[in-house]
Amino acid sequence: MSFRLLSYCVVGLLALGAFRPAAPGRITVYLIGDSTMSVKQVRYYPETGWGMPFAAFFDETVAVDNRAQNGRSTRTFIAENRWQPVAAALQPGDYVLIQFGHNDEVPTKRSYTTESEFRANLVRFVTETRAKKASPVLLTPVARRKFDAAGRSEDTHAAYSAIVRAVAQEQHVPLIDLNERSRQLLEQFGVENSKLLFNQLAPGEHPNYPEGRDDNTHFSELGARKMAQLVLADIRRLNLELAGRVVKPETKKTVDPQAR
Repeated sequence: MSFRLLSYCVVGLLALGAFRPAAPGRITVYLIGDSTMSVKQVRYYPETGWGMPFAAFFDETVAVDNRAQNGRSTRTFIAENRWQPVAAALQPGDYVLIQFGHNDEVPTKRSYTTESEFRANLVRFVTETRAKKASPVLLTPVARRKFDAAGRSEDTHAAYSAIVRAVAQEQHVPLIDLNERSRQLLEQFGVENSKLLFNQLAPGEHPNYPEGRDDNTHFSELGARKMAQLVLADIRRLNLELAGRVVKPETKKTVDPQAR
């Protein structure tokens, strides 16, 4: 091979290398929401927020920062200065998964948020996320375990889920209809077996709950993983860039459940 031809080959290979796609940079996925999503203190185990197993789904380019808090609504999350640090920390390429409703919708709770306030707060989360060139994703509130006489899962979040769907459509935001997805899952499990998904404990079954627990809102470890898998399935269905960062089956990733 002549020196000139060899030079052309080398230049060609270098040119091909220059057009190779860059490796994906590190991003943060922020989770903002309520107790159904949040990281639990050990004293509340086996109650598990779905954001805890969700953190293990992604490769080393993704940090999941779970800012969800028990008992919070969109209004109190803002009033307590929990949203503002997230907005300030956002970097281009980051994601914010937004799931509220459980505490917004109950008029007797201190966290109650009117429907118009709820809508405005969701729009604020979306707008301020996009202002930092990050990506908002809206989630309807995850279902409570409540069945009618025919064994169908009742929609206890109808009004506030409808608002989330409307904001997603109006603002052109990816929507994960976790309310609908989780209700379908509950019906698949059935009235009795669906108890396995929630923090349902007999007296003496767990030292954290010596008198037992009858909780149809918060999840067991199994329930949290099932809900997290529903979220992941929709991330893939929506073809979000984040879907390409899911950890490969042969790769093991461990997550400290107390990590922030």
